[in-house]
Amino acid sequence: MITILNKHKTFAATGGCVFDKNKPVVVFVHGSGLDHRCWALQSRWFAFHGYSVFAPDLPGHGLSAGEPLSTIEATGRWLVKALNTIEASSIHLVGHSAGFLVALEAVGGLGDRLKTLTAVASSASIPVSDLLITAAESSAAEGADFMLRWGFGSQTHAGISAVPGMQPIAIARQIISGNPLATDFKACHNYCAGESRISEINIPSHVILASEDKMTPIKFGLELASSLKARITQIDKTGHMLPIESPKRTLDAIKAFIIEHTN
Repeated sequence: MITILNKHKTFAATGGCVFDKNKPVVVFVHGSGLDHRCWALQSRWFAFHGYSVFAPDLPGHGLSAGEPLSTIEATGRWLVKALNTIEASSIHLVGHSAGFLVALEAVGGLGDRLKTLTAVASSASIPVSDLLITAAESSAAEGADFMLRWGFGSQTHAGISAVPGMQPIAIARQIISGNPLATDFKACHNYCAGESRISEINIPSHVILASEDKMTPIKFGLELASSLKARITQIDKTGHMLPIESPKRTLDAIKAFIIEHTN
């Protein structure tokens, strides 16, 4: 699906089905250095089970043109504009890692169109180490190598894959190496409005945690869930890159919650 936003081409995956604004819309927001490809399984399931899917590549990522946005706040405003453009009227918002911070910034602009909010491997703030930022500034590929050492759980590093014949670390490296990782890291590191945004939220919320998450440790996810009064799902033996590393269990957690809150 191609739309034009701020005079730039924007690509969004629709899960393999034609987008229909009259259906409930599940919006998948990717994290730092990623794009729509990280949501491949999740977006396809919803598209073929009564929902429309909007999984955008943020500006300068994947197949979307334009300069990458330098702040979470600006990206949140961009997301609201995108959802206004496609005339989505019943929205379920799902964000992975920094994508959830973007979702937090978008909540206020969506009003009663927003039905649920789901955080995947995230927290109210995500400081990024200087080591990671420096590596990403050198090159996205170098930053990806550092990120992927910390981003996956022990089983994936041992060569175990949830998708037979495919290696999640290699898939993630290919995606991240072509995206503006340093810009994303800096935007994420500088974001400090999360707690304020959370205090304004009063819709059904869900926090999906990874037991081996080293980038947003589980204790911070639990604090996020407490602040949101959210449902908690913990996925064991997996790390920060949940949508890619544990796609089926992540999908199961997302769909159970959204189906329950679909009119």
